[in-house]
Amino acid sequence: MIFLAEPNLTGNERKYLNECIDTTFVSSVGAFVTKLEQEVADVVEAKYATAVSSGTAGLHMALRAGGVERGELVCIPSFTFIATANAVAHCGAEPWLIDVSEISWTMDPFVLEKELEEKTYEKNGQWYHKETGKRVAAIMPVYTLGLPAMMDRLREIGEKYQLPLIADGAAAIGAQYNGGNIGSIADATVFSFNGNKTITCGGGGAIVSNNKELIERARHLATTARCGIDYEHDMVGYNNRMTNLQAAVGCAQLERVYEFVDKKRRIRDYYNSQLKDIEEVSLFPDADWAKSACWFSGVVLGRRYKVKEICTALKEKDIEARTFWKPVHLQKPYKHAQRSNMPVSERIWEEILTLPSSTGITDEELAYVVTTLKNILKG
Repeated sequence: MIFLAEPNLTGNERKYLNECIDTTFVSSVGAFVTKLEQEVADVVEAKYATAVSSGTAGLHMALRAGGVERGELVCIPSFTFIATANAVAHCGAEPWLIDVSEISWTMDPFVLEKELEEKTYEKNGQWYHKETGKRVAAIMPVYTLGLPAMMDRLREIGEKYQLPLIADGAAAIGAQYNGGNIGSIADATVFSFNGNKTITCGGGGAIVSNNKELIERARHLATTARCGIDYEHDMVGYNNRMTNLQAAVGCAQLERVYEFVDKKRRIRDYYNSQLKDIEEVSLFPDADWAKSACWFSGVVLGRRYKVKEICTALKEKDIEARTFWKPVHLQKPYKHAQRSNMPVSERIWEEILTLPSSTGITDEELAYVVTTLKNILKG
């Protein structure tokens, strides 16, 4: 089977895990945790970082550290993995779902601005939703497939409405924005190191920011809000720190981050070049303001094709391919959430076919995937 996203563990992962075992530092205190935090900050050119137990936990801690409280609203795209909305709900807040742009599949700033202009009012420097009276607390764009959103425009909106910008960059490590890195284009950015991500710790995540106070607050919350070495806690905290075992794997992975991201981009280029001329097939989005980390690659199929049927046909040929995110507003837990109109999200989610994108995939395997897919599409 040629898998969709198989972790590449051919570096120093085993060596560093053995160091954890030899030293007995396997939990949330250890040299690898500190090292990973510094290396993640360096890679994305942020000043500070804190490691957490998952990308979802990172989003939760970043939102809480950014001031999001129970009963408030956070603007997020509807076209995202449900963890984005779940992190909002974990704060006791509610997602305000916004459609995405046709050209990037990321939060459409023009739709967001229209929603805020038409549906909010200002009181004492804060903005409130007219229908519910809930305070709007933050904007959380998602870097879809590793492609940063239109952050300059979102930043302008955030400043106008005095809203922090917390970025869900789960799959975006290695991406670029306007020729620079992504570590400081939001008030905080969260990465995931899940098993299918370009860089994996088996699980885990990290929050980066140039705001030292925000990172310290997020780390404090994630460490049961413990004050010093005694059993003294000053708020309701969470047990959300990354373990030294996870960080050991992550440090080995980060030694190869540029190699891995380059391979992801070459996979995208290959699929694009080989599949671009097929009738009723289009390519994954690109944007002139950013360079994607290309977490997953694949194609967009026209209505004549059924993506699930194509996935089944590919599986019969030992190729794993999948559909992509079902929008949040169509998910049972969030069907009553505040939302914009969703013409783009409701169209694209049933048309996306993700293809094998592992960093260890060979040229021969890529060629087999392309040839097989072409034959299936020809019927």
